[in-house]
Amino acid sequence: MTEPAVYLDSLPEAVVALLRAVQQALDIPLPDVTDGDERAYATLLQRRSVDVRVILAGVLHDGHKVGLAAESLRSWTAERPITYTPWADDGGAS
Repeated sequence: MTEPAVYLDSLPEAVVALLRAVQQALDIPLPDVTDGDERAYATLLQRRSVDVRVILAGVLHDGHKVGLAAESLRSWTAERPITYTPWADDGGAS
């Protein structure tokens, strides 16, 4: 059985905000080729992934409000900025 199509514009605003916050938390640029940049990238991605898992568990299992969860995730993401040199498409660091 096929489920009906659900599009972003039909979702509640809070759900869209949470989806955007998850995407922003996890969509980080690839690192430059130095070991330090690669370690910093891996650490940041791991920490932000844990943040996302905690937020989603709160919503899905503990009944947290979706809008507040989105705000919390955006705040946590801001507290974990990119500190490494991102890879550039021109064949090197930007």
